[in-house]
Amino acid sequence: MVKQAKAQRMLTHDQIWAALDRLAARAGLSPSGLAKRAGLDPTTFNRSKRVTADGRERWPSTESIAKALAAADASIDSFAKLIDDDGVRDGRSVPLLGFAQAGTSGAFDEAGLPSGRGWTEIALPTTEDRHTFALEISGDALAPVYRDGDIVLVSPGAPIRKGDRVVVRSKAGEMTVATLKRRTARALELEPLDGTQAECAMAAGDVAWIARILWASQ
Repeated sequence: MVKQAKAQRMLTHDQIWAALDRLAARAGLSPSGLAKRAGLDPTTFNRSKRVTADGRERWPSTESIAKALAAADASIDSFAKLIDDDGVRDGRSVPLLGFAQAGTSGAFDEAGLPSGRGWTEIALPTTEDRHTFALEISGDALAPVYRDGDIVLVSPGAPIRKGDRVVVRSKAGEMTVATLKRRTARALELEPLDGTQAECAMAAGDVAWIARILWASQ
């Protein structure tokens, strides 16, 4: 009888980082929150640190994983299970994507709901909108309101009023975070989070979708 050797499966970059995201979610933390609790630089697990400027994959070190496990009171066996997680979310979790990746094609469907690959999960306050998702801010372009590593909870189904902070995606794929000043059938009038910048307007025909920001981890 010939014995058939099982094919060895190699771990991928995406699997390891997804497991760290799930580890943070199960601890009720954002990736940056887990890094802080582990005594690491807050940006250690941020999405902006997972790929180098020239496009090379950056892997977390064994030391950083060990510290994260200790901070989350988890074992290496439980981490291995997170790597094999089928992605089914529990009732406290929402889809998570880096803000920089949110403008890419395929990240959302025509209704502005999460779609395609790249989404992970994070535990955040529950909402009545089952389509709620989260975006992780990268860089300081939205400072001082939102900083690198902050998580914003976005609800496509929540009513939007004047003065609400919103995420707007244009049909060209550009993502904008601003305060809604006025909304008419013809245009959106937006006030930048940075008070030194001028207000802007976007034609209604150029808007793919707009969603309200419900909460931020700061």
